[in-house]
Amino acid sequence: MADAPINLNRARKARARDAAKRSADENAVKHGRTRAERDLEAARKALAEKRLEGHGRDDD
Repeated sequence: MADAPINLNRARKARARDAAKRSADENAVKHGRTRAERDLEAARKALAEKRLEGHGRDDD
Protein backbone atom coordinates (compact mmCIF):
# COMPACT_ATOMS: atom_id res chain seq x y z
CA MET A 1 0.00 0.00 0.00
CA ALA A 2 0.99 3.59 -0.41
CA ASP A 3 2.69 5.32 2.46
CA ALA A 4 0.79 8.58 2.11
CA PRO A 5 -2.97 8.82 1.79
CA ILE A 6 -4.29 10.00 -1.56
CA ASN A 7 -7.07 12.45 -2.16
CA LEU A 8 -9.73 10.49 -4.03
CA ASN A 9 -11.39 13.62 -5.41
CA ARG A 10 -8.12 14.76 -6.97
CA ALA A 11 -7.48 11.31 -8.40
CA ARG A 12 -11.00 11.12 -9.87
CA LYS A 13 -10.74 14.60 -11.41
CA ALA A 14 -7.27 13.89 -12.81
CA ARG A 15 -8.55 10.69 -14.41
CA ALA A 16 -11.49 12.60 -15.93
CA ARG A 17 -9.13 15.30 -17.27
CA ASP A 18 -6.91 12.65 -18.84
CA ALA A 19 -9.90 10.97 -20.48
CA ALA A 20 -11.19 14.29 -21.84
CA LYS A 21 -7.74 15.18 -23.20
CA ARG A 22 -7.43 11.79 -24.87
CA SER A 23 -10.89 12.17 -26.43
CA ALA A 24 -10.05 15.67 -27.65
CA ASP A 25 -6.82 14.45 -29.24
CA GLU A 26 -8.66 11.65 -31.02
CA ASN A 27 -11.26 14.09 -32.36
CA ALA A 28 -8.56 16.51 -33.51
CA VAL A 29 -6.91 13.75 -35.51
CA LYS A 30 -10.21 12.51 -36.88
CA HIS A 31 -11.83 15.86 -37.77
CA GLY A 32 -9.13 18.48 -37.63
CA ARG A 33 -7.29 20.20 -40.45
CA THR A 34 -3.75 21.46 -40.52
CA ARG A 35 -2.95 25.16 -40.66
CA ALA A 36 -1.68 24.71 -44.23
CA GLU A 37 -5.05 23.26 -45.28
CA ARG A 38 -6.96 26.15 -43.65
CA ASP A 39 -4.66 28.74 -45.25
CA LEU A 40 -5.00 27.09 -48.66
CA GLU A 41 -8.79 27.09 -48.40
CA ALA A 42 -8.81 30.77 -47.36
CA ALA A 43 -6.54 31.68 -50.28
CA ARG A 44 -8.75 29.81 -52.75
CA LYS A 45 -11.85 31.51 -51.36
CA ALA A 46 -10.24 34.95 -51.62
CA LEU A 47 -9.18 34.24 -55.22
CA ALA A 48 -12.69 33.09 -56.14
CA GLU A 49 -14.22 36.24 -54.62
CA LYS A 50 -11.70 38.42 -56.45
CA ARG A 51 -12.50 36.75 -59.77
CA LEU A 52 -16.24 37.09 -59.19
CA GLU A 53 -15.81 40.77 -58.33
CA GLY A 54 -13.79 41.23 -61.52
CA HIS A 55 -16.67 40.00 -63.66
CA GLY A 56 -19.05 42.65 -62.37
CA ARG A 57 -20.34 45.47 -64.52
CA ASP A 58 -19.53 49.10 -63.91
CA ASP A 59 -22.77 51.06 -64.20
CA ASP A 60 -21.91 54.75 -64.16
